[in-house]
Parts: sequence; C-alpha cells; structure tokens
Amino acid sequence: MVTRRHFALSAAAAASLACQRRGVTTEDWTRTYLERIAAVNPLINAVIEMNPDAMRIAHEVAARPVRGAVHGWPVFIKDNIDTADRMMTTAGSLALVGAPAPAQDAPVVTRLRAAGAVLLGKTNLSEWANLRSTRSTSGWSARGGQTRNPHDLLRNPSGSSSGSGAAVAAGLCEAAVGTETDGSIVSPASINGIVGIKPTLGLVSAQGIIPIAYSQDTAGPMARTVLAAARLLSAINERGVDFAASCQGAGALRGKRIGVARGFLPGNAHPGLGKVFEENLRALRSAGAELIDNVALPSPGEYGAAELTVLQYELRHDLNAYLATRTGARVHTLAEVIAFNERESRREMPHFGQEHFIQSEARGPLTERAYLDARALCVKLAAGGIDTAMKKLRLNAIAAPTDALAWLTDYVNGDHFVGGCSTPPAVAGYPHITVPGGFVDGLPAGFSFFGRAHSDGLLISLAHGLESITQARRSPRIGGKIG
Repeated sequence: MVTRRHFALSAAAAASLACQRRGVTTEDWTRTYLERIAAVNPLINAVIEMNPDAMRIAHEVAARPVRGAVHGWPVFIKDNIDTADRMMTTAGSLALVGAPAPAQDAPVVTRLRAAGAVLLGKTNLSEWANLRSTRSTSGWSARGGQTRNPHDLLRNPSGSSSGSGAAVAAGLCEAAVGTETDGSIVSPASINGIVGIKPTLGLVSAQGIIPIAYSQDTAGPMARTVLAAARLLSAINERGVDFAASCQGAGALRGKRIGVARGFLPGNAHPGLGKVFEENLRALRSAGAELIDNVALPSPGEYGAAELTVLQYELRHDLNAYLATRTGARVHTLAEVIAFNERESRREMPHFGQEHFIQSEARGPLTERAYLDARALCVKLAAGGIDTAMKKLRLNAIAAPTDALAWLTDYVNGDHFVGGCSTPPAVAGYPHITVPGGFVDGLPAGFSFFGRAHSDGLLISLAHGLESITQARRSPRIGGKIG
C-alpha cells in the first residue's frame, strides 16, 4: 500500500529553468532529475527502465558546443522506440524482454542524440501501444505494471503514451517523446495536464518504432509548455523546421478564423468540461480570434469500424516486418507473439486478453478489398471532412475538447473512453495539439487545435497564444492512496 504523500513540483520546475541559465551544468541538470525520479517514480510508475549511461551522456554533452534546440535536456522516450544501447525496446511485452538491442537507433533517437539531448531512460506504456485487447487498461504492461495519474493515483493516465505523459506532468524530465496511432499522445497529454503534439504524418519518422499501422503511426513531443514541446519537435522533425519560432504569444490569435467543433463534447460528460471549454473560447475571442461555431465534421462513429479494420490489417503486416529485424528475439511474427502470450498467460494476460491480436492475425494481405475499401472510407470521411469544413468556412484551425476526464483505473471493465477529438486528425494523418485548458474537480482538461496537413507551425502558434493568456497548467500534488 502507498500511503498519502505529496511532492510539490516547484523545486523541480525551478531547477529545470535554472539549468538554462549560466553556471548550471548539464550534469547538475541531469542529476536533479535523477534524484526526483528516485523520489517520485515509485508512486506513479511512469518509468519502465533507466538509462545506465545517462550521467556519462550528460558529461559528454556538457563538453560539446550547443548543437540544437534541446541541448542538455534530460528526456524520456517511450519503450516502443528503438535504441541501440544498453536499454531494451519491448513495447512493454515480456516477449521482447532480454532480446538483443536493435541494430540501430530509431531516426527520432538519432536526432535527439545529435541535438544534445540526454536520454534518461524509457517510459512505460499500454502494452503493444494498446491494440492487444478490446478490454485493455491504459498504462498497463506486463513488463512495466500500471502507470498512475500523478494528479490522482487512483485514476488512469490514459494511453498508450501513459508513461511519457505521467513522467512529464510529475516533473521527472524536461520533456518526453510519445507515439500515437489514434489519441495516444493527445489523450495522455490532456488527462495528465500537459502539452502534446501529434504531428502531420511523416514529419517525424516512424522508422524504428514498434508499429501498429503505418497509415497513422507517428512519434511526437510531450512537455509542460508549448514552447518546450515546439523545441522538442524542432529537434526530431525530418525537415529541420524550427517550430519554436512559431511561439509568438497571444498576438498570433488576432484575426484567425477558428472553427468550434462542439460535437466532441459528449452529452453525458461532466458539466465542468463544458465550462472549461467555454472559458478557453472566451480567451480566444479576447485575443481577437474569430470563432465560427458549431462546425460539423463526419462523426468518428461513421468510420470507426473501418479504422479498426485498417489498423488490424496494418498491424499484422507492419509488426511482422518490424519483428523480422529483431535478430535474437524469441518472437519474429505476430503469430509467435500470440503463442507466447498464451504460454505466459498468467503473467501476460492477468487482466485482459488479446482479441485484437487474434483478429489481426486472421486478416489477409494489404491487397484485399476489405482493407482497400476501409482505408478509402477513412480518408474520405476523416481527411475529406476536415478539408471540406476548413475550405468552406475559410478556417485556420478547428478547436475542440481534447478528451474526457481521467477515469478510475479498472481491471474489470477496462478503459472508460468517452468522447474526445483525436480520431479525425489521427485517421487523416493531420496535425493535432492539445494544451492544458483548466481543471474539473482537481483533474486536468485539455483544449485542442487541429487542422490541415502541414499546418503544425500554425497550430503551435495558436496553442502558444492561448497558453500565454490562460496559464492553465498546474503542477500535481502527487499523493493519494492505492489499495
């Protein structure tokens, strides 16, 4: 049992800022975070593995000239991102525990190292990025156990970048890299009260990341502020774009036409969510944005079954291709993973099964008509819906409530996702940023902007403008009681 304890973040936040000032070394900065991790992570279980070489890297980085936007930053990456070092890459599965390290770093890791980031370790996640079971519990993996929400330890951190979201919110790192197929960056960012950016598909390489589906998978930054997230995106994007330059304050909102998509706030949502959403809309108006209300998009329910079909087809294809690169691992195909889980069911499946894996294994090649038709419907309704609305209404972006509030972690019924706007931009491959919008009964609520492909910089400027007005993020008092 974990008894009630509280840790204020002010000291860690102050230390983080101080490390950017003269006289504080990268080694000091890294050591500060390592001490905080040792004190706080046992309560939230956000970290699946520490990097044994973190201090060595910090020493080496300190000896170099400044190389990039995140030089000296202590960061975490999600445990589905390849590193060719002394850490494992497992997607939280026991099937990959002990396997030899991948032959090379994922490109996103290569860019982080080149930019001077200090890799502290890897974060826990929803096992296999949360497409194993129809009854999964976000933030749980057989290897890492259950990650807890730092704002309320009884509540869920959402998935699958749950560990990255919780680690950033709890002040265990300067920023973290998550991955998203549909909601796995923006949902944990919203529910843990931080900033998350799901970039345009292809802006950040998905190579070397344990996959679900190539048509939707991407890595992206998670941080406590929009500027920090933008700087991390500057470091990891494939085009060398400086997204930090998009952070221009509230003035960036003036004259922008922003569509308001109220349909993503479910009718049975907590009334406080609607109140938080309205407060943010008022802030946008006060800064000179023009709001076009009640923007209608095709409901995700119209293509939800098609999206799942696409994900199941691509999972089998993409995971088999990835596992073939993992020389020396005990599993090399999805079928072998399924068999391993059956053999190790007491450890791998104590709470939920692998229905999606089994259904995916039964799918055929990507040339089958069922896949092609499903993918075409997804593109037509998700990308087409966003493009049509934005063109017709001459919008710069669309705003919506990111997600519902954090639910109680529940191994009996699984996750309790209600509403949320992640699906249209995720299925379309379009950018999406969530920024802290406020609190309801002590739980964070996020506010989202999404829009056309390659409008990442514009969305960052809008989110930074809103953040500069509302300053809605709060550091969690990490405590509660776990029975």
